[in-house]
Amino acid sequence: MSVGTTTRKPAGGGGSAAAPLTAKDFKGPHDPDWCPGCGDFGVLRALQKVCADLELRPYDILTVSGIGCSSNLPGYINTYGMHTLHGRSLAVATGAKLANHELTVLVTGGDGDGYGIGGNHFTHTARRNVDLTYLVMNNQIYGLTTGQVSPTSRVGMKTKSTPFGSVEQPLNPITSAIMNGATFVARGFSGDQKHLAMLMKQAIEHRGFALIDIFSPCPTFNHDNDFTFFKPRVKRLEDENHDTSDWKAACEKALLWGDTIYTGLFLQIKDRPTLEEEEPVLDDGPPLAHRDLGLSKEQTQKIIGRMM
Repeated sequence: MSVGTTTRKPAGGGGSAAAPLTAKDFKGPHDPDWCPGCGDFGVLRALQKVCADLELRPYDILTVSGIGCSSNLPGYINTYGMHTLHGRSLAVATGAKLANHELTVLVTGGDGDGYGIGGNHFTHTARRNVDLTYLVMNNQIYGLTTGQVSPTSRVGMKTKSTPFGSVEQPLNPITSAIMNGATFVARGFSGDQKHLAMLMKQAIEHRGFALIDIFSPCPTFNHDNDFTFFKPRVKRLEDENHDTSDWKAACEKALLWGDTIYTGLFLQIKDRPTLEEEEPVLDDGPPLAHRDLGLSKEQTQKIIGRMM
């Protein structure tokens, strides 16, 4: 696969001299501490498999997260990782991608972190079309803080912060991403790992901002939207020959929430330049992180001295 405007060859792809990796090679230094039955386990397993299938190397990947149960994921996968501030993962990931645009940058988090606290960054990262893959584990609840209403909780949902039922309309991540300018917008389900892995692979290969909103049920604090709720309802868009270039049809299908809830690739735009491609300073030469700063030793020491 050649580098072009629509797809990219994953950085550090395995060659004849590189030993093939397996999902086990992407097992992180720590074991997950998620609750038994948490949907995030399925997301982690799918991501580890996809990284191996794409012949990525751990040192060519950066995984960035915010705060929350799902945001602990960088510690569970064998890549470079950053556990950042609540809602600020996309801002940090954008800086990392611009500094070293050869990295494969993955961003992980939850619905509260990404659509609530980090909603502003979600909007602007999408419109800038930064070449990131954003995996949002949407459990429709604040799990880490033990069960408060989130931006994607349904109307009437009873939580610790809404004991008489939520009166707020939930945010729709799919339509929001489309309207904000994301060039790859998909929805997955952690209970369908094969399909989720396919979407992850497509998202990582896509050149531009890629969102996968993932139904990742919380068995501890959200008993409304559990695996038994989603399994009979989720339907794959791929089974209906959905046109992924039709944004109106994508929005219409994303708004359905009843006996049928669609998963799959809603929209993909293949010809929109990324922020890295539009930024003139990145046109020539190696990534910024590998360039000579052009400072003398004395100048460097002065800068460091002022910062210490």
